[in-house]
This record gives sequence, C-alpha cells and structure tokens, in this order.
Amino acid sequence: MKKQELVDACPGLQGFFGLAEADITPTLDIYARNWGAAKQDRYQEIHRPLCMQCLAISTTKDAKALFLLTADLGWWKNAADEQRIRQAILSACQLTEDQLLLCLSHTHAGPVICSTDYDKPGGEHIVPYLQLLVEKAITLIRQCTENKVSAKLTWKYGTCDLAANRDLDLEGEMLVGFNPAGAADQTLLVGLLEKDNGEKLAVLVNYACHPTTLAHENIALSPDYIGAMRELVRAHTGAACLFLQGASGELAPREQYVADPAIADAHGRKLAYAVLSTLTGMLPAGEALLYTGKIPSGADLAVWTRGEYEMPDTIKAVLLTVDLPLKPLGAVEEIEQAWTNCQDRVLKDRLWRKLNTLRSLGNGNTAKAKLWIWKLGAVLLVAQPNETYACYQQQLRAAFPDTILAVVNIANGYIGYLPPASLYAKTMYAVEQTPYAKGALEILIKSTISALQTIKP
Repeated sequence: MKKQELVDACPGLQGFFGLAEADITPTLDIYARNWGAAKQDRYQEIHRPLCMQCLAISTTKDAKALFLLTADLGWWKNAADEQRIRQAILSACQLTEDQLLLCLSHTHAGPVICSTDYDKPGGEHIVPYLQLLVEKAITLIRQCTENKVSAKLTWKYGTCDLAANRDLDLEGEMLVGFNPAGAADQTLLVGLLEKDNGEKLAVLVNYACHPTTLAHENIALSPDYIGAMRELVRAHTGAACLFLQGASGELAPREQYVADPAIADAHGRKLAYAVLSTLTGMLPAGEALLYTGKIPSGADLAVWTRGEYEMPDTIKAVLLTVDLPLKPLGAVEEIEQAWTNCQDRVLKDRLWRKLNTLRSLGNGNTAKAKLWIWKLGAVLLVAQPNETYACYQQQLRAAFPDTILAVVNIANGYIGYLPPASLYAKTMYAVEQTPYAKGALEILIKSTISALQTIKP
C-alpha cells in the first residue's frame, strides 16, 4: 500500500440530524392473522410495544432533508395501501419521492395492514390504524424538521450469528426452516449518531434476519427480537435505536416458530450485544488511525497514531426504476374464483395473498421496481421494496469493498421475494410466492451496481 492510503477511520457524514419516536401499538381487537397455520385471528396480549422512529438528515439546519422512517410492521399485502400512505405523507410534508424511506422491520407478530381484509374478525380496525400511521409519520417528520442539531453519523461493520440459513432441503422437499448445512450472511452494520459534544443521539442497526421467532401459536403482539435489541442498546448507550432490515430472503434465527416471547428476547439480546461490541470498537467521530512511520526494534514496527479525520458533508438521493421480468400470473378472475371455492384455510390464505399481489401488478410481462440510493457522506444506503436474498447485499459489498453499504429490504412498498436464478428449478416457498421470473434478482443486482458506480465518486 502507499503511505497516503494508510488511514483507518469509521466513515460517515457531518451534517444536521433530527430524531423523533412514537408508539404505534394498535388495539388488540385488530385483525392480526399473519400465519396460515394460526388458529386465532387476534392477539391476546402485548409482548412489547410497536414503535415508529424518524431520522432527518440534511447538510445544514435549513437545507432540504432526507427522512428515514422505521416501523415495527410486517409487510404490505396490498400495494395500494402503501402507496396511499406514503403519498399522503409526501403531500402533507411537501416532500419529493426520493426524500423519504418508509422501512418496515418485517415482524410477523404485528397487526395485518391490508385494507382489503376489512371483512375479517377485527378487520374494521385496519383502515383507522392505517390512518393513524399516516398521522404519526407526519408528526414525526415535522418534529425532526424542527429539532435538527449538528452531529456526526459514523458506521462500522460487525458480525452476529443470530441469522441462519432457512432453506432446508429435506430429502428433496424444500421447507422454510433452519438449514444447518446452509451458509448465512451474518454481516452487521452499525451506525452511531453523536452530537458535536459527543452525546449519543441514535444507534442505527442494519442486519438481515427474518423476525419469525414468534409464529402461529404466538398470542402476543410483538416487534419480535427487534424490541429487546432496541431496549438493551438504549439502556447501554442512552440513545435511540433504529432497525433496518437487511437482505434477509433466506435468513432467520435457528430457533423460531415458537410461542414463547422469552426466546424472541434472547434473540434480541444476542443482536444487541453484537451491536454494543461493534460500537466499542469504533473510533470517535472525526478521528482516524494514521500511519506515522516505523520504529526499528526486534522487528521493524509500523506505528499508527490517532489523528483528525475530516468527515464529508455531502448528501445525495437518487430514485431509479428497474424493469424486472414477471412469471405468468394468471387472470384476477381465475384466482378470485379459486379463492371463493377454497375450503382449506391455509390454502385460502395463500390465494388471498396471491390475489392482492396480482391486483397490484396486472398482467404485464414486467414490473417497474423502484430503487432508492442515498449517498450519506462516505456511506451509501440502498433500499428497495422486495425481499431479496442475501446475495444481493453480498454482491454489492463485494463490488465496492472500500465503501460502507447499508442495504435495506421492504422499504417504500412490498411485492415479493427475489431469490437467485439457481433456485427456480426447486419447488420451494420463495419461488412459488414471488411474482418475479427467473433472473429478476440478477437484473436488480446488475442495475444497482451500475447505479452505485455512477453515484459513488
């Protein structure tokens, strides 16, 4: 290496940031049947509250800001619901589409957020709850706009072994569950937001792992492992903790599909301690290790000394559209008839999800998938609405090994899985569920890398 390259720092952004939080725990009367195997339609108790958090990011106090909204919610069955909610937020706050990311944690123990489920038990509470989400989001954005302060956001990679491969090939039958022989991306990315005086404001956690600890026998409304993780990080740092779900298509905890919230809490503590370990290894914002020369000894010693590191203050937001191929999906009328005639509750639930997806996409050969890329100083954040497999984030990071990359699933919408082309020969849930055709993920990877090459300089 050349001497001028011998700098080790936690890259990030010097700017102005605003932070706000709200409780979005719904009434227990709301429809909440997220599992086909569930016997109940509503939860009986609250394990931990559900949370919505907002982070405003701008170059100066009065400059145009980017808004990162996170919510302890599952996924959008009906794309029109998400579009109406996001458009209402954009309109009320006078934002352009590239300025806002609404990121769901993907908990499977939350309320159903599909307006077309209005006729289900507790379904009458869904639309009012969706309106509450809009109101909460608008309030948080306005609060963040008002309370922005000068601060630094720095990032560092870590690892956590909570995530395991969940594509289990059992003698030719593909199941969704812990696969001891499968590889798992256990990359953890931690961001630390500090005021200029060193006071910690927020910790951002970007990690890929399905929140499917609590499943069909669970009776408690819950953010799953994210709740305990967030609380423990806050207890140790005094800062808010925001979670960003990574590219987790085939990743989940080893022990899952349980009814015991204590197991979800244990998973959360595992992730929290990995976050705290990563934070412990971070250099202070604005400092770096600099190579200062060699000292002859028993061996020639390379001496590194802490010095100042000038953090960039540039922010850029780019919104792209990528055409992804679709499988032949059939006609809406055919799926509606099949759903009407189906007497099996589990199969009926699958057909209902397929019907909502089909209504969102239509009968074309391709779908226009949106891709958000934010340049936050020296760090790039990539967000998209689908459930990509982990190879998405792995290949992006491999293409840019010297750049910190945050990769977010289920942001600003949801349609389906994006598994790698090699899996399309198998009969498995991710391939059956997705409306996207073989090769769609590879197209998204190539398009994202191309866009990042343009934005990175």
